[in-house]
Amino acid sequence: MSEIKLFNRWSFSAIKVEEPGLQRYISLDPVVVPKTGARYVGNRFHKSSVNIVERLVNKLMVTGHRSKKHIICSGHHTGKGATAMKIVEEAFDIVEQKTKQNPISVFIKALENSAPREEIIAIEYGGARYPKAVEVAPQRRVDLTLRYMTQGAFHKSFGKKIPMSKALAGEIINAFENNLQGSTALSKKNELERQSDSSR
Repeated sequence: MSEIKLFNRWSFSAIKVEEPGLQRYISLDPVVVPKTGARYVGNRFHKSSVNIVERLVNKLMVTGHRSKKHIICSGHHTGKGATAMKIVEEAFDIVEQKTKQNPISVFIKALENSAPREEIIAIEYGGARYPKAVEVAPQRRVDLTLRYMTQGAFHKSFGKKIPMSKALAGEIINAFENNLQGSTALSKKNELERQSDSSR
């Protein structure tokens, strides 16, 4: 039986999640087309069993909130799964050309590098609100990283001449190389952890 490869191009074999805390929450089950068609949408926490590339495609379609507002609701930011999948494939192609490595492996390492470990919550004592540092749950770490990556890529491409696939590839490569200046996800992680340190 022939090996199952992502888009019939990139292999999942020999790719491992090195960070122990994230191993259960980043699924690397081999798929050709990362699309389950929301088959498990009603199952609580099932998203951790969905292939991580599919989760990136899904997040591209709806990147979530920033300051309680949906960001960017036109252009590439649509519910078209085929469009989002094409963007991811083109981005992975660019990543492979620039790093000379398997883009899935680069993406996983970028996720690990930019997953925040702590964040801030507000607690209330006698009518006054205080910030408090808390550890981030592993599943939320993956969710936040995917959100910051896609939002950062949209921010760099929306209304500009940079294609979305190139912006996403740049975001992944910068996170992979720990380039704080070029990666939105990494800079958000550092900002969250710095705020957490100051409110301990």
